[in-house]
Amino acid sequence: MTDDIPPRTASAAGRPVTIAVTIAVVAVYVSAFANVLLGILILLSRYQVARADVLPVSLLGAAVILFGLLLVAVASGLSRGSRLSRVLATVYLSILIALNAATIATTDGWDWSTAVQLAVEVIVVVLLWAPPGSRRFTRDRPATA
Repeated sequence: MTDDIPPRTASAAGRPVTIAVTIAVVAVYVSAFANVLLGILILLSRYQVARADVLPVSLLGAAVILFGLLLVAVASGLSRGSRLSRVLATVYLSILIALNAATIATTDGWDWSTAVQLAVEVIVVVLLWAPPGSRRFTRDRPATA
């Protein structure tokens, strides 16, 4: 017995099919996992700072890890074209941009990995809200059986 139901395509599932959105989703996943790794490195660097700076460095590392993990969760919604996920991703990326800027400002040496993260996060926000990608986000529809 063969099924006559055609396979579900990306456009039928409501996923925004555009290069800008696809690049943005991939960049969000890469940025999210890189932020988790960067947060772990920041957290581990607390052993190399002055005793008075241990708590701020620990909190900064934990915040970077937390928002990186939240961004992983939101990236799934972005891939389906959710406008709420786009707004949440923008909020989380804005917070990560501020945290990475704080990391750059408070560290002694030049940290190239944080600067790259900062640049990727700014590019992702632009890709999500620039006209080619922003047109592809649809209203959230209730699931149908």
